[in-house]
Amino acid sequence: MESLYFLIPLSIVVLGIAVSVFWWAVRNGQYDDLKGEAERILFDNPEVSPGVQVGVNAGEVKRDKPERESSSVNDD
Repeated sequence: MESLYFLIPLSIVVLGIAVSVFWWAVRNGQYDDLKGEAERILFDNPEVSPGVQVGVNAGEVKRDKPERESSSVNDD
């Protein structure tokens, strides 16, 4: 019974913190565009230029056409 004197006020404090965090998120626009972020993964990224595919690994870029490599030409 004595534990209820501690647990009830503690639960009210935790509830107050949860409600204040929720209102903070609503005021800062966290819930403005729920559908946009959910559909963003379904569509191609328009920021990537045509002919370039970004790989899974960081920094890995695959190109449709190989780039010209500079090499010295021997005139033998």
